Amino acid sequence: MSPRAAAGKPRTPTVARAPGQRWPLWGSLIALVATLLVTLVWLAGRYEASQLQSRLERDTAEAIADIRTALTRNLQSLQALQSMHATPASLPTWSHDAQRLLHERREMLRLEWRDGQMGLLAVADTPYRPPVFARMGRSNAHPDVTLACAAARRLSTPAYATSYFLPQPDGLGMEVMELCLPQVSGGTHNGYLVATYALGEVLALVAPELARGQEISFTEADGTRLALHGGTRRGGRVFSAQQLLDLPGNTLVLRMDSWRSAPDLFPNVLTALVTAMSIALLSVLFLLGKDMRRRQEVEKDLAEALAFRKAMEDSLVTGLRARDLAGRITYVNPAFCEMVGFTPEELLGNSTPAPYWPPELAGEYQKRQEIRLAGGHAPPREGFESVFMRKDGSRFPVLIIEAPLINAQGMQTGWMSAFLDISEQRRVEELSRASQERLQASARLATVGEMASLLSHELNQPLAAISSYATGSLNLLDARAGLPGTEPADLQLALQRIAQQAERAGRVIKSVHDFVRRRVKAREPVRPESLIEAVLPLVSLQARKLRVRVETRVSPSLPAVVCDRTMVEQVLLNLARNAMQAMDEARVASPSLVIQVRRAGSEVGPGKGWLEFSVADQGPGIPPEVREQLFTPFFTTKAEGMGLGLSLCRTVVEQHGGFLAFEPNRPRGTIFRFTLPTDGAAPAAPSQPAPQGATTTA
Repeated sequence: MSPRAAAGKPRTPTVARAPGQRWPLWGSLIALVATLLVTLVWLAGRYEASQLQSRLERDTAEAIADIRTALTRNLQSLQALQSMHATPASLPTWSHDAQRLLHERREMLRLEWRDGQMGLLAVADTPYRPPVFARMGRSNAHPDVTLACAAARRLSTPAYATSYFLPQPDGLGMEVMELCLPQVSGGTHNGYLVATYALGEVLALVAPELARGQEISFTEADGTRLALHGGTRRGGRVFSAQQLLDLPGNTLVLRMDSWRSAPDLFPNVLTALVTAMSIALLSVLFLLGKDMRRRQEVEKDLAEALAFRKAMEDSLVTGLRARDLAGRITYVNPAFCEMVGFTPEELLGNSTPAPYWPPELAGEYQKRQEIRLAGGHAPPREGFESVFMRKDGSRFPVLIIEAPLINAQGMQTGWMSAFLDISEQRRVEELSRASQERLQASARLATVGEMASLLSHELNQPLAAISSYATGSLNLLDARAGLPGTEPADLQLALQRIAQQAERAGRVIKSVHDFVRRRVKAREPVRPESLIEAVLPLVSLQARKLRVRVETRVSPSLPAVVCDRTMVEQVLLNLARNAMQAMDEARVASPSLVIQVRRAGSEVGPGKGWLEFSVADQGPGIPPEVREQLFTPFFTTKAEGMGLGLSLCRTVVEQHGGFLAFEPNRPRGTIFRFTLPTDGAAPAAPSQPAPQGATTTA
């Protein structure tokens, strides 16, 4: 194959498909075989069902014969009993013989000897159950017995009465039937022998082999079941047969149900053989069709794969180039042609030097290709950068990734190269470096803004104090103007306060500057009383304005805490001012503020541990929707607040290793607590947990 033919557009092969007329023939053959198989199996099932039905009808006829034989035998026994006791004088011996007969025949429940006017002379009950008429009495069934005996006297033959339901003392009942046998002596009727049958026991007269696995019952003409005997097993299908039991004076329907499984699919060897051959034929047809369908699917997949490869090659932005072992170009994709500006016809079959090599670099590229084709060192997997020349002479950087070209037999036939134009990547990298420099400048500006925000927040308090003391000093000077004497003591105290607050403002600026730059703070042991005394003048100044009573509680003999004094004073001052403002906004009557210091947690050693500072107010408390965002920077509920106070307090306390929490005050208000380590304490959180319901940050 020539290089140009190898690089030409792939053609979709023509798929050899079966003629369209074959599919109807295949479908007709499969339908015919399937119909034959289904018909054969259906006929075999019908035949098996008819055989089962015929067998059940024969069993029903045999059951009728068994019942007739048993009833005839019983009738002969009753006639013998009657012939031996023809006169009432033989009543004692009749009872004995009747009991013996009932003991032998379980289907008979009761024997009665009645006179010509249906008067009861003697009675005998079965020994197998309590007297059957004990509950309802004999009078309820007397009309049926009278009719049966009248028919027996008229026909001079035994007669059966219609069956009826007889309740029993145990709450159940049974279906019974009466037999009346006329008694003739000297050609005249002088009495009757009445026998009571239990229909359920009459069904038991059927041979056991007939009742096994089948259900035998007496029913009425409308299907109402009177008595039942036999097994109650269930199967997939039921077969039923009915025959009449015609008795003198009464007719019963004997029904036999056979609960058996449906007939087998293969009732005989011939059907099984034909079915097996049909299944084999269907299997062969299925395999042939499957093989043909697989072949067509493979051909279709091959055509789709070629079309997909062509579409993928046309849509790639990565240039592809294939070379044989002699270095000739055998394939290029459209992306490569667009990249270098040459057509496939200008590139295919060319060897070195390539038309897209810059002339000044052609020698270097020639040596590198000779080493590659000679089996030298393999190119790096991550690729290497080079410079190509477009047809118009412009240069551009490319990333080349090469790999051996292996055929289906596992032999190398050349090299496949992928080219990425990285001109845009270089431009983006340059823009990224410029953007990074701008981001660093923005970060520095953000740091300056954060410092300005904190300074504006923290300097409000000392500046406000300086302004108040200066105003007071001017008022004192105005009041003392023109009066002789030395400088008053209170004016001197006010000027001292101004100097102290100015010094404090300087410390705040330095501390905030270190805080923003995240420098290590210079910490020193400070007595807790001095921390409170330092902020108490500012707290008292605002408390007098808001008419708040301030109370401090410091436990005796407390050790010094190691902290940044200025920042901790700001924490105490912020918490106190927030508490007084909350009580003022809620217009609390007789507001009170309590600042307390006590020990917290277990002692680590002598003089080591944690101190807990708390600020309690009697304000309205903190709503649930505010608790989750209370320490979020720039979140505030005040109209003129900045939202940095509590966030700064939490950060300062955490930098000291403690925690800041809050909890409801009883009966109203809020308590803010924070902990600080004492002199020599380890920089870990105290062992005492936060109060129940408090929000703790560590």
